[in-house]
Amino acid sequence: MLQWQVDEDRCVGCGECVTECPVGIIELRDGVAGILPHREKACLQCQHCLAVCPVGAFSMAGVQPDACAPLGEMPAPEAMDRLLRQRRSCRRFAQKPVEPALFQRLVEALAYAPTGKNVRATRFTVVDDASVMERLRHTVMEGVARAAADGTLPEGLGFFAALARRFAEGQDLVFRKAPHMIIASSPKGGPSPEADVYIALAQLELLAQSLGLGTLWCGFATWAIQAVVPHVARSLGIPEDHVMYVMLLGYPAVRFHRAVQREIRHSFRVTLDLQSQPW
Repeated sequence: MLQWQVDEDRCVGCGECVTECPVGIIELRDGVAGILPHREKACLQCQHCLAVCPVGAFSMAGVQPDACAPLGEMPAPEAMDRLLRQRRSCRRFAQKPVEPALFQRLVEALAYAPTGKNVRATRFTVVDDASVMERLRHTVMEGVARAAADGTLPEGLGFFAALARRFAEGQDLVFRKAPHMIIASSPKGGPSPEADVYIALAQLELLAQSLGLGTLWCGFATWAIQAVVPHVARSLGIPEDHVMYVMLLGYPAVRFHRAVQREIRHSFRVTLDLQSQPW
């Protein structure tokens, strides 16, 4: 339920909510904001109206403006630039679990990741128990080994046979012995399922690395769980109609000493004369 309410004693009729509403369903009536008749179902529940109101006159879906945190200073550009340049993929993890409170902080931050049309259908499968992660990686790799022995590895994933052999020899090239894992998944029929998954994990990664944790975008684990042993994905509660991606995380067992140097390899600067184009 939308439960959109306005405190008429607070509302000053500035119209900021009217201008900001992405779907244009708010109007001013006698100087007080209100939802257009029969348009409640069009609301995205993005809470832009609540956030933009200078006097906190709105509440919606049970969210009260006075309970929302006031905006603070954003990180300095220099700090953000340094984070982006210094982040590294981690493939050596310390065998030390992340503290529950810190892990919970990461998980709660996922709620703020934007999604297409604000559908917020992204599911997060969280392995916060290192012992569960240990059992899970063995279960997956045993399934991979069986598929390799049976000749049932999906087309294009034949290289998993070598990964299974290496795992049996004690070298984990898929899960990298990471103590934790988060899987983001989203329904294929949604507005932007792939983008929703990647955006959420990208935000998670930056927060995790700012907290001293290591992360790895793990394509091997994604392919293994999604394509080689999909029954494991089902046992984890990931629906068959979801796209998914795996991020490994934990304390790094490696220390980097400098940022690398990179440059944009492909760029195109648009300098067209739009008036001369057929559109």
